[in-house]
Amino acid sequence: MMIHEITEQAGRSKARKRIGRGKGSGTGKRSGRGQKGAGARSGNSQRYSFEGGQMPYFRRLPKMGFSNAKFRSEFWIVNLGDILKHESFARGGRVNAELLIAAGLVRDTSRDLKILGGLYEGQRLSVKLDVQANRVTSAARKAIEEAGGSVIESGTRRDRVRGVDRNAEDKSPKNQTKKAKRRHFQQAKAEAASRGEVLKKK
Repeated sequence: MMIHEITEQAGRSKARKRIGRGKGSGTGKRSGRGQKGAGARSGNSQRYSFEGGQMPYFRRLPKMGFSNAKFRSEFWIVNLGDILKHESFARGGRVNAELLIAAGLVRDTSRDLKILGGLYEGQRLSVKLDVQANRVTSAARKAIEEAGGSVIESGTRRDRVRGVDRNAEDKSPKNQTKKAKRRHFQQAKAEAASRGEVLKKK
């Protein structure tokens, strides 16, 4: 007979552990329940993580869990002043991510493009720029449109999910959760009440 043949049969007909059958059995007098206390009584139940009142293991460990940090929108940021300083845009024309990459003002298309309205001292926008970017700040939009140019914002992924039209006057989100809708309705209701009006749900 080989060892693997023995272990194959082991445990197939193991007898039940019989407690309280005398000291010689190993689990006699107190039947494996120890010396008195709640644990020795019937009906006792403790959660498996209970450590006698000391700080439990799961509370001693640092907490590491879900975070929204990886879902934040990251942009390549370009100021109007830097665009105007570059010879490719000094006379105006189209401005988009591909042209900015060719000009060396943006690294690549791995992030969304955001145009800021910052100008250098003594600098002013006097050429027509047709800007196409994911985001354009209100100051940059105002300066571009006053100079006769145009702005088209394609928006970020977050804008598309929330139903925000960046080119419309009303930039409020259209795809809102029930909770957000309720919060906005309550704010509008409070504003209407301050004006002496009554706002009702549609």
